[in-house]
Amino acid sequence: MTGADPSAGPSILLVEDDPATREEIARNLRLHNFAVVEAGDAGEALRRWETRRPDLILLDLGLPDRDGIVVVGRVRHEASTPIIILSARGEEATKVEALERGADDYVTKPFGMPELHARIRAALRRAGGPTADESGVLRNGSLELDTLAHEVRVGGERVQLVPREFSILVVLLGQAGRLVTRGRLLRAVWGEAYSAEDHYVHVYVSQLRKKLAAADATGELRDLIVTEPGVGYRVRAADGAGPRTGSPTGRT
Repeated sequence: MTGADPSAGPSILLVEDDPATREEIARNLRLHNFAVVEAGDAGEALRRWETRRPDLILLDLGLPDRDGIVVVGRVRHEASTPIIILSARGEEATKVEALERGADDYVTKPFGMPELHARIRAALRRAGGPTADESGVLRNGSLELDTLAHEVRVGGERVQLVPREFSILVVLLGQAGRLVTRGRLLRAVWGEAYSAEDHYVHVYVSQLRKKLAAADATGELRDLIVTEPGVGYRVRAADGAGPRTGSPTGRT
């Protein structure tokens, strides 16, 4: 299977058991700057989900080893990653079950790629949470995180982040002013299997701080991410009104 290009835009896990269909969809998505990871069954999909943590999942329900609903349940147990069902099953009961289990959207086969692209863009915009604007951009002072372009910009200039750093920043900016525990970050970005690996969070948050500070000539972002010792992290609210009882550089 083809892996994702880390230099591309948002990453998508495409789960489809028919090789020709999967190849056609994957090729089109890559031409539109998506990084695509492919899987042909539920087991492979879950393995790739654990290792890749994509920004969005396109999921067929009729998989050869298990029903795709199993994948929906597993992902929803750990994260809020957008899931769009791609299925030939058009029955209302099937759609309702998939959506109630946690899928975000349902596209019935056959479908056109323009429709799929529209659904993907809408799902990625919603993934920014209620603090994102209608174009899917999260802002905090000079910092902008664009969920559609999968870019982080400081003062209009792009900052290169690795996928884990980007995912951490999405969670923190989406909860600006609120405390986010280390456990929540671990579950959202790494998954349940890493629930005891606190040092992962510390390392990646430290790298994230350094990159944002290096890109910010004004010093505005120096203390953007505040450590609440022994608990987690808090991004100050954009207006500076959020609680700031922790240490900007303290260890977890």
